[in-house]
Amino acid sequence: MAPAARHLGRRGPMEQRPRNWSAGMATAARPGLTDAPELPLGRSGRDALEVALALGDTAARLLRRRYGRPMRARWKGRGNVVTDADFAVEEQVRSALEVEFPEHALLAEETAAATAQTGWLWVCDPIDGTKNFSRGIPHFAFTLGLWHDGNPLVGVTIHPVTREAFAAAAGRGTFRNGRPCRVSSIDRLDQAVVALDLGYDEVRGAAQLELARRLWGNVETVRISGSAALGLAYVAAGKWDLFVHRNMQPWDLAAGILLVKEAGGIVTDGQGRPASLASEFVVAGTPAVHAEFFARGGLEGFR
Repeated sequence: MAPAARHLGRRGPMEQRPRNWSAGMATAARPGLTDAPELPLGRSGRDALEVALALGDTAARLLRRRYGRPMRARWKGRGNVVTDADFAVEEQVRSALEVEFPEHALLAEETAAATAQTGWLWVCDPIDGTKNFSRGIPHFAFTLGLWHDGNPLVGVTIHPVTREAFAAAAGRGTFRNGRPCRVSSIDRLDQAVVALDLGYDEVRGAAQLELARRLWGNVETVRISGSAALGLAYVAAGKWDLFVHRNMQPWDLAAGILLVKEAGGIVTDGQGRPASLASEFVVAGTPAVHAEFFARGGLEGFR
């Protein structure tokens, strides 16, 4: 069952940041496609993509300031931690969206409850890869998506350390730092770079390790990600050719589904059905590699 979102009220004004490298992406993602759905406008007059990019830039600034410094971290479960920075970024997002889109709901990792949600829904993971962040490992991301009645409209994932911003809007394509990007041209599994994530579930993590063992020798190489949001963004940008995860949460994939689709890729659940916010098993990749993966048995193949 998908966690519940909290509806946004109105609070103080959103901090205004100067226009910079991320703000320009909102303008770039306007190729004038007539089938692109209109994006909702916030109270400031900016559309949802522009707001998401501004929030991502603000979050990235905060995370860069705190990264590599002593921090308080507490355990949420096996291998899963939360830091003060998670809560600080989430509060920034919540406060801003309460002003820009008070009629929308927000589902965020650190304050989620447990029921379904429809309508206008923002979904945020303030730090995807918090364990890496807390250990000084430069592989983590801020990620934010906007969905409407089960359909993705906006997706933004930002790597604060490399300053890569991946953004997509429905019908407008996917962009990396303001420039269009596509999935790779790799069309054979034996030439594919395949990335897996283990997650925090012991049984599913062990199944992922077993899949990695079976894939070894059938693909170019296998990588372990550590950030589901970056895993999907890297498929969209052509860095990886296939990404497989068995323990997704809505905030892990809210932006990534759209990033991959708008970049020409395929994102499904473990049975090959279109991925949604409720999907726990996710397979994303180039069309040809994704098809070959399932043709050879998918998650249970390569034996």
